[in-house]
Amino acid sequence: MRLRQLVFCAGLALALTACGKRESADDRSPSAAPASAPTAAAQQAVIQQKTAEQAADLPSKITRMNEDGSETVEDVPSDSGAHNPLLAAVASTIATASAATTSGPTLWQEGVNYTRLVPAQPTQVPTGQVEVLEFFWYACPHCYAIDPMVESWKKTKPSYISFSRVHVMWNEGHRSLARMYYALDSMGKLDQLHGEVFKEIHVNGDPLIAADPNNATESERIQTAFVKKFGISESDFKKAYHSFAVETALQRADELVQRYRIEGVPTFVINGKYVADVRSADGQERLMSLVGDLAAQEHKH
Repeated sequence: MRLRQLVFCAGLALALTACGKRESADDRSPSAAPASAPTAAAQQAVIQQKTAEQAADLPSKITRMNEDGSETVEDVPSDSGAHNPLLAAVASTIATASAATTSGPTLWQEGVNYTRLVPAQPTQVPTGQVEVLEFFWYACPHCYAIDPMVESWKKTKPSYISFSRVHVMWNEGHRSLARMYYALDSMGKLDQLHGEVFKEIHVNGDPLIAADPNNATESERIQTAFVKKFGISESDFKKAYHSFAVETALQRADELVQRYRIEGVPTFVINGKYVADVRSADGQERLMSLVGDLAAQEHKH
């Protein structure tokens, strides 16, 4: 019974990690969080304790035989780490090694927390800027969960980071939502309605696409009715929906998804060189920290 419960918990954890291309999590196992290494202070305390225990086992006095046959009793100095050069040296060496292991050369490990792209891909940002792309899908619950954190990060990120989202288009249902995203972007309404789209889908239970995802006409009608509730005219939305700018944005998004071989969302690509997600970074907050650190590293170069 306990084994069955463990298997169920493991399956649930995998299911909640990312939205995949085929609407299933990929087969990679989540990185186990490394056990916390004992601090240098803790190891130093252990050594001092063992040294004290060893000292307690030693005799506190010794008896010396004199030439005339008499005996002289002398005190033995304490054999603590402070007075024993050998023990003190060992304790110092272990403490130094422990401190080096705890801090480590870096917080992130290539191949564990992120993947390096070889060869690196060209970016579309000015010189001195670092491009950060978030690949997402409006109907993905994990994209919805991390979005408030991304929005907060956007407000505090360094000015050298050029951030943009890319909506995936793995099927016609994805494409319909992507078209709405880029239509709102072209109209300058994305800041107003981006969060509302997520809310409509994940809170109100309205998928904003037709029951048949291949019915693009019905999906457009549903989305038009939705944006009208926020004061956007039907004619303006339809004009943007089928505009050249939106068609171009859809084409570029499709090219980026294929170039970076995106098969799960949310996924972040930093400056065309590094790919990371919630699973590899081991958490949403760690992912945003990782993105910032990799971007800072690129900016220095």
